[in-house]
Amino acid sequence: MATFKAIRIDKADKGTTAALTQFDDSELMDGDVTVRVEWSTLNYKDGLALTGKAPVVRRFPMIAGIDFAGTVETSAHPQWKAGDRVVCTGWGMGETHLGAYAEKARVKGDWLVALPQGLSARDAMAIGTAGFTAMLSVLALEKHGLSPKSGPVVVTGAAGGVGSVATAVLSKLGYHVIASTGRASEADYLKEIGAAEIIDRNELSAAAKPLAKERWAGGVDSVGSTTLANLLSMTKYGGAIAACGLAAGMDLPSSVAPFILRGVCLLGIDSVMCPIEPRKAAWQRLASDLDRTKLSEITHEIPLEEVSEWGAKILAGQVRGRIVVKIL
Repeated sequence: MATFKAIRIDKADKGTTAALTQFDDSELMDGDVTVRVEWSTLNYKDGLALTGKAPVVRRFPMIAGIDFAGTVETSAHPQWKAGDRVVCTGWGMGETHLGAYAEKARVKGDWLVALPQGLSARDAMAIGTAGFTAMLSVLALEKHGLSPKSGPVVVTGAAGGVGSVATAVLSKLGYHVIASTGRASEADYLKEIGAAEIIDRNELSAAAKPLAKERWAGGVDSVGSTTLANLLSMTKYGGAIAACGLAAGMDLPSSVAPFILRGVCLLGIDSVMCPIEPRKAAWQRLASDLDRTKLSEITHEIPLEEVSEWGAKILAGQVRGRIVVKIL
């Protein structure tokens, strides 16, 4: 196809604009693999890019979307051939490299992961960067030495994309999951996907004490700021928190007390530039450790035409779980 449908972001007099349009094949960026995109997804970062609420996009024009799953059309990369089923997340797509909200993408073959056996392309995007990040967090906690015997684990922003997958995976692995949310109406949903307890996010929003009562052995935090400070102050001796988000801000109003008096560890999680081997490991674990029934429960499907509308919703905290975007 000489042109294809895409969500194009352009620079405007004030901010940016995002619109579904026809994109010319000749405008695709350099890459040694061209993929027919079948499914994408909606992450918090996508919402920021689509709305222009943060300077996520670094070049214009830009095709939005940081994740895709699809089929290789052409390849000059030795690892991939036409017909291969692949997944791509991060690597600056939708930021510095033309992204996934399009019928076609051209990327570096080194960025791709083979679609794990047993996962459909739709399943992979129901997981997406959010679920991939959640699994990287779980792997980091396991590497630290945490197990279900260590004690309860906490998940913040539990009704969101990262939180929903983290809750589902940790519960399947046998952990007692304490889910923190600001949406009381989602309590039944969180229990259905594996939460053993629900706490209101307000319990974690006040100024953090240097040390508070020990409540959990570890956790996955996608909120940051004061919430993360409180998590650290309430983590048991020798525990760890995997930090992977900043919905509440980039600051960390904490002290060294949890680290030097309780031996707590703060584990930083990055999904964008994560090396390929940990990527493969995370996707294989997602294929085995994420209950497909629960994945279905946390997923809502939209067409490409509705992406911009839902981008505003995810920033407003109106999205539960995961959104998959049907491209073809």
